Amino acid sequence: MRDVAIIGVGRTPVGEHWGSSLRMLAADAINEALKNAGLTQVDALYLGNAYGASVSSQTHLGALVADYAGLSGIEAYTCEAAEASGAAALRTAYMAVASGSVETALVVGVEKSTDTVGGARVMARNVSIDADFEAAQGATITALAAMLMRRYMHEYHVGLDVFEGFSINAHANGGRSEYAMFRNTIKPGRFAGAPLVSDPVNLFDSAPDADGAAALVITTAERAGDLVPQPIRIAASSAATDTLALHDRSDLLYLKGANLSAYKAYQQAAIQPSDIDLFELHDAFTILSTLTLEATGFAERGEGWKLAQSNAIGLAGDLPISTFGGLKSRGNPAGAAGVYQAVEACLQLRGEAGANQVANARIAMIQNLGGLGSTAITHVLKA
Repeated sequence: MRDVAIIGVGRTPVGEHWGSSLRMLAADAINEALKNAGLTQVDALYLGNAYGASVSSQTHLGALVADYAGLSGIEAYTCEAAEASGAAALRTAYMAVASGSVETALVVGVEKSTDTVGGARVMARNVSIDADFEAAQGATITALAAMLMRRYMHEYHVGLDVFEGFSINAHANGGRSEYAMFRNTIKPGRFAGAPLVSDPVNLFDSAPDADGAAALVITTAERAGDLVPQPIRIAASSAATDTLALHDRSDLLYLKGANLSAYKAYQQAAIQPSDIDLFELHDAFTILSTLTLEATGFAERGEGWKLAQSNAIGLAGDLPISTFGGLKSRGNPAGAAGVYQAVEACLQLRGEAGANQVANARIAMIQNLGGLGSTAITHVLKA
C-alpha cells in the first residue's frame, strides 16, 4: 500500500443556492480544488451524494459531473452512505490511490437540498432510515434523534441545557467563516428556549439542510511533495457500521460504528485520542456530538456534554471541534458534509484557517456519520 496525501482543496459557501444546479455547484468546487493543486487533469473522480435521486431527481452523477467539469472520459461514479457519502467517496479515492490503481483522484461531495422544500424534503431524506420499520411508521431522522436525546437525558439525569455548549461553540466558530450558512451567535441560556422541532430537539440543536459542494485532490505522498508545498497525509482511513434501525441496537446510547471506526483509525495512524489536535465530528444534532465524544474515547459514558461546558471544545481548547462551524452553523449539505470536514481539516493543518485557526495543529481527525451512526467513516490527517 502506498502513502496517500491531499494536495488540493476547494469548496463553495454553504447555503441556499437557488441559482446553481447540482452539477454547477460540483464543478465550482472541483475547479477550485484543481487550481489549488496546480493540476488540470486527474485519473478518476469519486463523488459523494446522499439524496440526488429523491431530492434532485438525478442519479448517475459521476458521469454528469465529470462531463460538466471538463473531465469527460475518466473513471467516475457516486458513493452513497447517507450523510456519510462524502467520507465514503474520500475512502474510495484513498483506497484507489493507495492500491496503485489510480495515480491522482478527485473527491467531490455535493448536495442540492433546496430542490425540494418543507415536508417533501423530510420525506426525501427519510430514505436513509429503515423504510419498513421506521419511515413507514411515521419516524423521521429528527424524531429518532429526539428519542435518543430524551433517553440520554433520562438515563444520565441531565437537562436540555447541558447540550447548549455544542451549539454555542459551533456558531462562535461559524461566525468567523464566510463559508458558513448561519453566522449568528447563540447566547448562553437561550438554547433550551428555542422553538421545538421534535421534542426535545429544537432549532438551536439541529443542523440546517443546505446546498453546497466541496472537493479534494489526492495522490501518492511521494508525488505530492513535488507538486505542492504543504501536502496533507492521510494517515488512516476506516469505516464501520451499526444497525440501521435504532430499535435493533442492544444499547441505544452507544455508537458502535463510531467506536469501531475511530479505534481502527487510531491503530492505523499509531496514535491515541490524546494526540488529536482537532476533531471535525458529525454534529447534525448535539446528542450525536455527545455520543460521538464518548464512543471515540474523549469522554466517559454519560459525560460527553461536560466537554462543551468546560470550553474544552473551543478553538483554544484541548479538543477543538466544529472549527468552521460544523454542520450546525456552516450548514449540513448531507452527502457533501464529509468532504467539507476534510477541506476544513486540511486548512487547519496547513495553517490557512485564518480567524478559525487552531494553534499548532498537526493531527486532525474527521468522522462522518450516516443516519444516526449506522455508518461511521473516520480519517486521520497529518501535516
